[in-house]
Amino acid sequence: MSLLQDAAQAMTAGKLNRAETDLQTVLRTAPGDYRAVDLLGVVRVLQHRDVEAEQLFRRAVQKKADFAPALAHLGLLYLQKGRADDAVPQLREALRIDSARADASDALVHILRNQSKTAAAAGDSGSSLALLREARNYAPDNPDVQFEFGAMALQLSLWQDAIAAFQQTLKLRQNDPVALYSLGRAFLGEWKFEDARQQFARYVEARPDDASGHCALGMTLAALESTQEAREQFERSIVLAPEQTESYFRLGLIELNVKDLDEAATNFRQVLARDSEHAGALSALGRVAFEQKRYSDAIDLLQRAIACDNSLREAHYYLGLTFVRVGRKEEADSQLQIATRLEHDEAQHRRTVLRIQDG
Repeated sequence: MSLLQDAAQAMTAGKLNRAETDLQTVLRTAPGDYRAVDLLGVVRVLQHRDVEAEQLFRRAVQKKADFAPALAHLGLLYLQKGRADDAVPQLREALRIDSARADASDALVHILRNQSKTAAAAGDSGSSLALLREARNYAPDNPDVQFEFGAMALQLSLWQDAIAAFQQTLKLRQNDPVALYSLGRAFLGEWKFEDARQQFARYVEARPDDASGHCALGMTLAALESTQEAREQFERSIVLAPEQTESYFRLGLIELNVKDLDEAATNFRQVLARDSEHAGALSALGRVAFEQKRYSDAIDLLQRAIACDNSLREAHYYLGLTFVRVGRKEEADSQLQIATRLEHDEAQHRRTVLRIQDG
């Protein structure tokens, strides 16, 4: 034991020859000492003799399958050699035996994050999320891992998972602006508008010149029926970024809801001047035309909206109502049925997301 301790201290001091002498002395008297075999493997790594190091680590594991240091060292060697897939099972097993090994957990989390990015780039969001979930288990106090998991959960509309991850991110990295904004988006997905408002207010305080933050804060205020405050946020957003469309669109919706149809139409036309295929603005302008009994214009605008986004329930609904007004019953029934189906699909999707999160 004293020789093993001396060898470890010698390695730490960079005295590899002395360490090897101590370890060879141990192995001459106790060839099966897996600790000495493992430490000799570390010496070989430091000597850049990787092939011999791998053989020694494997030999140590064969002698004692639950010896976490040798498993961790083998995994780290594989990672160093660019063999990440071979490293993962070794590191996982080392951590199963000894969850406190920071070298193994750091390496494994690094691999899992890289694999997650590769999966996401390939369009496999489910695998990407699963890899980040595992990384999160190994590194619960890593704010980057928490944030990446939250961002992927947000992308998949797993609102509760996203909320939990972003809240943990903010515990570890207080007032992180991007985490604040993302947490607000997750709360919006859950329709928790007051919670979302609080996050966007903190974000705007941190980044007062960000137009998207003011727009997001305005959306929550509008949902909470704080109409004047919402207007102020949208107007501030437009001052900061006049070329945008979203705040004009949201202002238009406010005016439409209070029946100021001319002002609403002005805002929607501002949107369409910048984006002629903005389905929401086309649909809303079609609704304005419907309210003004300009049914021919309403049909044209609503059909254009549907051509841009066939899943827009409101466009199908108001197109159905417009067809009713002009006596085109079959077309009206068809559009209203589509609107009903889309509403059902939206409700079913929300229930599915809740089941996934509960699971």
